[in-house]
Amino acid sequence: HGVFGYSYVSDDYYNAVIKWLKEKHNYEIKKDWLRFSTGVVTAIYWFINIFTKVNDPILILTPVYYPFHNAVKDNNRKLITCDLKNTNGYFTIDYDEVEKKIIENNVKLFIQCSPHNPAGRVWKEEELAKLLEICKKHNVLVISDEIHQDIVMKGYKHIPSAIVSNGKYADNLITISAASKTFNLAGLIHSNIIISNDELRKKYDDEIKKINQTECNILGMLATQVGYEKGEYWLENVKEIIEDNFKYLKSELNKNIPEIVITPLEGTYLVFLDLRKIISPDKVKEFIQDKCRLAIDFGEWFGENFKGFIRLNLATDPKIVKQAVENIITEYKKLNII
Repeated sequence: HGVFGYSYVSDDYYNAVIKWLKEKHNYEIKKDWLRFSTGVVTAIYWFINIFTKVNDPILILTPVYYPFHNAVKDNNRKLITCDLKNTNGYFTIDYDEVEKKIIENNVKLFIQCSPHNPAGRVWKEEELAKLLEICKKHNVLVISDEIHQDIVMKGYKHIPSAIVSNGKYADNLITISAASKTFNLAGLIHSNIIISNDELRKKYDDEIKKINQTECNILGMLATQVGYEKGEYWLENVKEIIEDNFKYLKSELNKNIPEIVITPLEGTYLVFLDLRKIISPDKVKEFIQDKCRLAIDFGEWFGENFKGFIRLNLATDPKIVKQAVENIITEYKKLNII
């Protein structure tokens, strides 16, 4: 219609989001629970300011998306990290360590990543239940970033934290998601916030007016709505491409450089590679960026104990992934490492 002035959120938009969550994730929400932000990271910054105070301890499970780290530090909160257990590239939650860190530091807020970036995990319901039970027991509010909810490989299923154990923990958490990863819409800056608890929602509504007066982005809303209404076929094809890209990368690297530990890909379109057996962590940047000519994310960005890891994006043309893998293999052979 060509009008890009101030707008409103249509019933069609609400219906599209509600239907998608119900049909794809068995998550039934109400219109009144929905709020909006210009991005999931922006929302995390808001929540930190609304639900915690300066110097309050906030927990994240590392390695994890580096804006989580930034959001805590930028707002002068105390960053508490707990490394996931790494078993030959397969990451799991160290529940005893999580509880210990929460108790020792009097943690106030936990920022969860589900599915997990960059560990590629689609958390099982029993894993989420153990984690959410610990948070509830110690009165730790949970912010669940579920932006990768729709990018799940065959044989796995994303479980929204709000429906774990028949919704037992829904009153102690806020869910944030978006169509931005699902349909590649990040530049349209629009995300969904879901707050089912009346008290949390009231506190959010009372405080958000002090730090945000931005209207919803009409293009972001419409793109999200149309994606949810008409984009399923496209998404299924994209997931096949991601999975094929992963299988190719895994096959070629296992065959040519078996020392590289490849994290299994259950969800997201991001693969985490441990290069520490083939090259010194201090040389990874020189090898990957300067010699292999690849723009990647480095492991230490996700957690201080993950130097020597890299994260690759597989949501791209298979030709690009093929070239990237070939570059790694070619340059590795030049190193003459035995």
